[in-house]
Amino acid sequence: MKFIEGARLVTDDELQANNITRYRVTRDYREQIAASGYYDQLKYIVEPSLQEFESHGSLDTSGEHDNTVVLGLQHKYAQTGLLLVTDRCASYCRYCFRKRMVGEESNEIAPDFARVAQYIGRHPEMTNVLLSGGDPFVLSTAKLNEILDHLLPIKHLESIRFGTKMVAFAPKRFDDSALSRLFQRIHEAGKAAIIVTHFDHIGEMSVEAQCKIRSLRAEGVQFLNQSVLLAKVNDDSEILAATFAKCHQIGVRPYYLFQARPVKGASHFQVSLRRGLEITRGINQRLSGIQKTFKYIMSHYTGKIEILDLGDDGRVYMRYHQNKNPEMIGKIFSRSYVEAACWLDDLHNE
Repeated sequence: MKFIEGARLVTDDELQANNITRYRVTRDYREQIAASGYYDQLKYIVEPSLQEFESHGSLDTSGEHDNTVVLGLQHKYAQTGLLLVTDRCASYCRYCFRKRMVGEESNEIAPDFARVAQYIGRHPEMTNVLLSGGDPFVLSTAKLNEILDHLLPIKHLESIRFGTKMVAFAPKRFDDSALSRLFQRIHEAGKAAIIVTHFDHIGEMSVEAQCKIRSLRAEGVQFLNQSVLLAKVNDDSEILAATFAKCHQIGVRPYYLFQARPVKGASHFQVSLRRGLEITRGINQRLSGIQKTFKYIMSHYTGKIEILDLGDDGRVYMRYHQNKNPEMIGKIFSRSYVEAACWLDDLHNE
């Protein structure tokens, strides 16, 4: 098998034991990163590395199994349902936090959307559903419409989100004229249609992708972007500031900058919390006020934690952006910093 560091003979058992995802990348993305001027950084997103064999961690860093209420549907935060609709992506990111299922024949994908809709219907506090996976746009538009058949009649749902990296991997997917009708259906049902793009680096943002975003925005689709802070890829204030500025320019609101998770086979992408805070400070120094819409987030088992600062007292200050317990939301707390700590569990609880 070809790795960034060179070829190595490996068995299927060895790959499975180490959760090494097979190599898969679209021609569009391969050509984009090759021509971007940033290939030496962007190759780490999709090309296998021998470091994956040495990356220890968990396969479920956010407690997805514990928050599954109906097969395929997670309900961790009161207002949000997370619906797993596929275990496939157009390309496979090496840092994926769902390595346990993406690219596999997973038993975590929703098989019965009627049951999902029944659960949501009984929970009026759930105001939005995020279609995820895998990538929902690897499914046919007809299949996506079938899913919407169950979701759109639920009156208390206010928005339907689609989490996707397809805009970077295969922007031609959005040439499908039937998608316009799909988004129109969402609007006609009185709900917001939101695409959460996944641009980690300005070098991923092809001219074609930018054109597709502008066209969909003209049809009323809202856009947010999430990025992951990745060692060797985008752990650079200037690069991320340029990425977020470009997003803002084309009408995509920078939403989350995620701390990379301690995922088995992918934890080598983590940077320390000290370095992450230095980077986010540098990003904010380079952006105008209206461009500073992102939060530096750790998606922990206990909730989404905004990482605020490392104080002169040697403590990391954080705030719960989301938590299963509503009383914890907005709560600021701190932990003693441990040098090279990358995750909440690495810090001293004192």
